[in-house]
Amino acid sequence: MRRAALAGLLFAPCLAWAGEKHAVLTGLDVLREGGAAVLKGKRVGLITNQTGVDREGRPAAHILEAAARVELKAMFSPEHGFTGVSEDSTVASGFYALPDGRRLPLYSLYGATRAPTADMLKGLDALVFDIQDVGVRFYTYAATMAMSMEAAAAAGLDFVVLDRPNPIDGDRVEGPLLDPEIRHFTAYLPVPVRHGLTMGELARLHNILGRIGARLQVVPLRGWARKMWFDETGLPWTPPSPNMPDLDSAVLYPGTGCFEATNLSVGRGTPLPFRWVGAPWLEPGPVLERLKSAKLQGVRFSAKALTPAKDVYEGLACPGIRIEVTDRGAMRPLEVFVHLAAALRDTQKGRFEVRGPAMSRLTGSRNFTELFGKGGKPEELLPLFDADAARFQTERAPFLLY
Repeated sequence: MRRAALAGLLFAPCLAWAGEKHAVLTGLDVLREGGAAVLKGKRVGLITNQTGVDREGRPAAHILEAAARVELKAMFSPEHGFTGVSEDSTVASGFYALPDGRRLPLYSLYGATRAPTADMLKGLDALVFDIQDVGVRFYTYAATMAMSMEAAAAAGLDFVVLDRPNPIDGDRVEGPLLDPEIRHFTAYLPVPVRHGLTMGELARLHNILGRIGARLQVVPLRGWARKMWFDETGLPWTPPSPNMPDLDSAVLYPGTGCFEATNLSVGRGTPLPFRWVGAPWLEPGPVLERLKSAKLQGVRFSAKALTPAKDVYEGLACPGIRIEVTDRGAMRPLEVFVHLAAALRDTQKGRFEVRGPAMSRLTGSRNFTELFGKGGKPEELLPLFDADAARFQTERAPFLLY
């Protein structure tokens, strides 16, 4: 009786959405509105975390559990765990309690394995993926999706992606295509750093270009347009990871995230993650002079000292550079990264360090790492990014849904 009542509540039409400006519906909302018809008669495994909620904040697991003739059998979680708060190098598996009291296995895909194993998939007919991404190749949720789709294909399962917006818009593309010689959990899909795709579109691309052969179905967004930023969708922002507290951090992340391959703090444990970089040895003055002369559009730089509460330089006062976006449409985060990295290299000699293999994985380009190490100037480095981005705009066209 309780299950039937909950099903009636969750799958009743929501008339309030109809008149709401920019009322984007996620794939989960669309699935719920349609009574989860695509999953009827199936035993389902759900890959999700704290971002997998509908417009009213109801978890995907509760919606699937309430759906008629859908049997939710197992749960899977990505990096940072099901609640999205872990910053450990691995996350343990456990159990998930449903509203009706049942306990489902909750398998970690950021522990002993990065993809569902054959044993985890036994007794399932379909895997469902519902996680909010940030639109950047090295953010690991895309790799989790791709590897899970490969596992589903190998096991003969359906793979269903409940689509969500690309929060930093689906129009702009930046950065090099992944060097085919590089393959890593943070360098998995052959797309630019900022690819402009939704997770459903990434799944379509990987299924064809990777020759996966999955029985893929994407439940699309409704009302989303490629030029939309997340704060234009009407959807609530749920931090997808501990250091992505808001859209402002995500907007700069394609660029400032690359500094994780250096000896700088990127602001973890400060109020400005990915909107600030610093170190105890940093002298901001010469760096700011270089950046001022570059006249980058849509961004402002200033000196700011912070003391990170965790990660690199925990507890140490760090002079640093604050990065403020003044026009997100004009600002190019990879351009910010290249100019800032070159300024640091040239003005902080003997102090600023780059870990070559890690930098190649994040940028996706060994050519960039090599040229940067030889003192390449921004005007020499940026063409390595721009040519690939322009070509990808055409190559991605067959996989677009919006």
